[in-house]
Amino acid sequence: MKFTIERAKLLKTLSHVQSIVEKRNTIPVLSNVRIEAMEDGISFKATDMDTEITEIADAKTAETGATTAPAHMLYDIVRKLSDGSQVEITFPDEKGQLTIASGRSKFSLSTIGVEDFPVISGDKLPTSFVMPRDELKDVIDRTQFAVSTEETRYYLNGIYVHAKQEGASNVLRVVATDGHRLACVESPLPQGAENMAGVIIPRKTVTEIRKLLDDTSVENVNIEISENKVRFNLEDVTLTSKLIDGTYPDYERVIPTDNDKNLELNVKELAAAVDRVSVVAERTRAIKMLTHENRVTITTSSPDLGSASEDLEAKYENESLEIGYNFRYLLDILAEVKGDTVRISFADAASPSVIHDTSDASAIYVLMPMRV
Repeated sequence: MKFTIERAKLLKTLSHVQSIVEKRNTIPVLSNVRIEAMEDGISFKATDMDTEITEIADAKTAETGATTAPAHMLYDIVRKLSDGSQVEITFPDEKGQLTIASGRSKFSLSTIGVEDFPVISGDKLPTSFVMPRDELKDVIDRTQFAVSTEETRYYLNGIYVHAKQEGASNVLRVVATDGHRLACVESPLPQGAENMAGVIIPRKTVTEIRKLLDDTSVENVNIEISENKVRFNLEDVTLTSKLIDGTYPDYERVIPTDNDKNLELNVKELAAAVDRVSVVAERTRAIKMLTHENRVTITTSSPDLGSASEDLEAKYENESLEIGYNFRYLLDILAEVKGDTVRISFADAASPSVIHDTSDASAIYVLMPMRV
């Protein structure tokens, strides 16, 4: 195997594949990236046994062949090479190692044979549809923050994606919750996804595909789904992942339908006020929202640090209410509101609040109150 590739191209590809590789592995070959020089390009593949990424990069191939080499070390080497340089990669050298040469720099790395490298992709997945890249980015951004990191409730460690009939139309619904907050976003149902069963895409896979979407110029992403796998195709990059094997809870039961007290205010002003007041709430993370007629007060206090409050103009015509929130959870939701105003609906101080973007009916957020 022997090929020459631009350093920038190689660095971009390695940044994608090494991201999948875990820092510590009990199986040595899982620390490696599989490199295969083909006549029409170079294939780079990495896996952690649950997720697999394959990327094809353009290069000048002198000799075809394949091997595996340490992913993070290879990435660090290429990252420190000179901008604009050409990188020549050869395997095997006279010692049976992988050689990386660029300018006056030369590195030799130990390898593991490709026969030991596991492959989780390959099979065809029955459900296939195309989704615009910007639409996919949008539904991920508006739900990803609410994914749980608590490993005991593993079925919440991802986003739940399913087809749903909403009135006269069908939609693709994406949901995430960690038990403290819930994000539910709808997107037009792509052709081919009509009979898709609900699937839970793991948190790591969601994070990786979101990074890839920023690094690609493709307009559409081809998505394939089976009972236990999902695959994203972005031109030269393919990400395949196992799905979370579990039953997602009936999230619709926790979305209140009878919250009759509505508070409407400017989302940027609210976010800025919460952010300022939260300086005093860093330890407890608790703030209080006190509603008055056409006004709201954001307040917090700490025995050790002091107190803070800020008044905001608002549209509110019900009896006064005092409700506590985790300010970080509230700010996460407000960051995804696209319009100028946000509507927060309450039943009482002990019940979940529903947060709407007044300019976009396709998203709904639920936030549990906090005892303050």
